[in-house]
Amino acid sequence: MMDHTLALAAPRPSFALRVMAHPVTRILIGTLLTFAPVPLIMILTAKLVDKPYRVVWPQLLAAAFVWLGYRFYVRRIEGRPMAELALPQAPRELGLGLLLGVALVSAVFGLLAALGVYRVDGVNGVSLALLPPLAELVLVALAEEVVFRGIVFGVTERALGSRAALALSALLFGLMHLPNEGISVLAVAAGCAYGVLQAAIYMKTRRLWLCVGSHIGWNYTVGQVFSTTVSGHAVTAGLVRGELAGAPWLTGGAFGVEGSLISLVVITVAALAWLRPALKHPTLKHPA
Repeated sequence: MMDHTLALAAPRPSFALRVMAHPVTRILIGTLLTFAPVPLIMILTAKLVDKPYRVVWPQLLAAAFVWLGYRFYVRRIEGRPMAELALPQAPRELGLGLLLGVALVSAVFGLLAALGVYRVDGVNGVSLALLPPLAELVLVALAEEVVFRGIVFGVTERALGSRAALALSALLFGLMHLPNEGISVLAVAAGCAYGVLQAAIYMKTRRLWLCVGSHIGWNYTVGQVFSTTVSGHAVTAGLVRGELAGAPWLTGGAFGVEGSLISLVVITVAALAWLRPALKHPTLKHPA
């Protein structure tokens, strides 16, 4: 005799819960929680503290709030441990990331020098003036990696898979630079390629520290070592006095060396090297 008892259907989640669970909503909430404290801290410190006393610590304070905001988002909204920014792995992976960033930029300038596009005029020497810019670069790298790799990539990967997350996060990272001075097609392409590299590193390690270190190492070496423009932002004299001279597609023009074809090639090669092992095992290790 057949049992005709109908099983009770599970109640459908409310509209509010469905909205909160939607990937776009999570990306917006995560970005807001993570990034909103940065301008607030900068505005407050500018109003309350005289400029001579606003050196290094406001940027580091804002970076701490980025970390705390992301931790709150991961634990309260996604309901999981924040393994990707676990502190025990930070020193080693930050160091390795810094070395990677320095190596990539050194390869770019080495090739540009071999082509006669970059010429060294001298060395300014090591001084304490080279250290304060690190604070801002730490803030920028941490905020951007948390947003584009931790949130955009992470949420999209859980919703659509690794390849879709890779493409979307890299594209958005490249397009983010559109308002910068001197932007070009090559600059956007290099930004997208760098987004692929960083996403591949995250896929392989499942942590953000190496990405953060690589980001800091890249920006610091371009600006404070080789004394050139970083993503359209002019910098003061760094360690090496040098000059980029040649066609904009080689020098990067007003955007800086990140808009150079050489940078695009070097970043793409590095991205492919990281992408191959990352795509072999793209499964999530910490699903929400």
